[in-house]
Amino acid sequence: MCDVNKYSRMYKDMKTLQPEDTLQLVLEAKDDEERDFFEMLGNFLLQQK
Repeated sequence: MCDVNKYSRMYKDMKTLQPEDTLQLVLEAKDDEERDFFEMLGNFLLQQK
């Protein structure tokens, strides 16, 4: 079973990211899959604002 509290904290931390933070994550991603994830996160956060 997963650690729900851990993922809840991660979610809260990610929601505080600014657009320049997600851009930095995209630019410094280790591979395409990680880059895609951070792009998706950035798009999600922009839609929420």
